[in-house]
Amino acid sequence: MSRIAYVNGQYVPFAHASVHIEDRGYQLGDGVYEVCEIRGGALVDERRHLERLSRSLVALRISSPLSQPALHFVLEEMVRRNRVRDGLLYLQVTRGVARRDHGFPEQPVKPALVVTVRGLDRKKIEASAAAGISVITVPDDRWGRMDIKTIGLLPNALARQRAKDTGAKDAWFVDSDGFITEGASSNAWIVTKEGVLVTRPSSNRILTGITMTVVKQIAASLQIKFEERSFSVQEALAADEAFLTSATQIVMPVVRIDGEKIGAGTPGPIAKRLREVFHQSAEIGRKLI
Repeated sequence: MSRIAYVNGQYVPFAHASVHIEDRGYQLGDGVYEVCEIRGGALVDERRHLERLSRSLVALRISSPLSQPALHFVLEEMVRRNRVRDGLLYLQVTRGVARRDHGFPEQPVKPALVVTVRGLDRKKIEASAAAGISVITVPDDRWGRMDIKTIGLLPNALARQRAKDTGAKDAWFVDSDGFITEGASSNAWIVTKEGVLVTRPSSNRILTGITMTVVKQIAASLQIKFEERSFSVQEALAADEAFLTSATQIVMPVVRIDGEKIGAGTPGPIAKRLREVFHQSAEIGRKLI
């Protein structure tokens, strides 16, 4: 079955999907996006993702391309048309098509909306979670509004490639004070030797992940000691456990940072437990296929 994409009001074959060359997303990175997990043919945490999308659009002064009910319909229809049981849904909104100029278009243009869906090899992801992954640290050279989920991801792409070049799975950004901010496409966590779960508090320096938000709720329900504060690379290296969270990897144990073993060098009990119960706390939509 061929893949289907949604592009500006039309469902089209993926191979023929395209946007105008003067779309401001292509020209200027002037847009935002969201990634939503599909599990068992249902969208996971759609409401939370659309709420964050709305906040990002407001921050960039971009109008919503569709009403919430209409957008909800499109997302569900994309899962149905592509018949993806386990995978990811990407939606991207840009300011639209206008003559190239750094300033906003003088005459309002219609925001552009693209939605795509693709399957995931869940067995491969579970194998990674069972073994744990490695990350490296890189200087955080991004702009100052990481709380907006923009499509301007060049520093993230460079960081991820640097990780791949060293044989690691991901990169964690480190600020000028030596504190870890977040991953190239994830949030960073540690578990101290005292059993305290630690992650950086929400601010303009990180993107507050939807998975991150759910994990905080799970930690509270499981009565796991939890602190929102900055932590250094040195503290992470001395931790009993480390892991990252994202819509694509859920709770992914990190067993090495910059080549150094974390704890026992295997996925720890807290990370494994949080991963195990995650979908019991996430909001699962109706089954679509």
